[in-house]
Amino acid sequence: MDEHTVQSIHILMPQLASSTAMIMACVTVHGLGLALLTHFVNPSESDQRVTHLPPVSFHGIMITLAIVYGLFILHGIEIWMFALFFRAVGALPTLESAIYYSTISYGAIGYDDVAMASDWRIVGALEGICGIILLGWSTAYFVRILGRLDIKKH
Repeated sequence: MDEHTVQSIHILMPQLASSTAMIMACVTVHGLGLALLTHFVNPSESDQRVTHLPPVSFHGIMITLAIVYGLFILHGIEIWMFALFFRAVGALPTLESAIYYSTISYGAIGYDDVAMASDWRIVGALEGICGIILLGWSTAYFVRILGRLDIKKH
């Protein structure tokens, strides 16, 4: 291997290892968060469980809002996890720039106005892939839960 290839490997390995750890942490937080939201909406298999709830009722709207707020909180935690990582490794100069960078990466919006340290750019790119998957997971979860609100138990 030539010197350039060896140098590239030395730059990529910490980024790939860090990305893997961060993605695993975010997926774990997301899964546990969705389980908690599910428990909140459907506490158990007892009589308290929502079996028929008109979605346009007060209770239906409150549950919908609680789920949406819960999903925003979950995604916010995951964005902050990446932002704090970027600050910890010195990839971005300020907490504000790290949060901004993390938010637009997570949402796969893209960026070109933040000076990310080149040693950590791959982590930002992989955060975008993580965000797309977790946003999709949240959307599927949300649709499934809302679909259950108006189902009558026979």
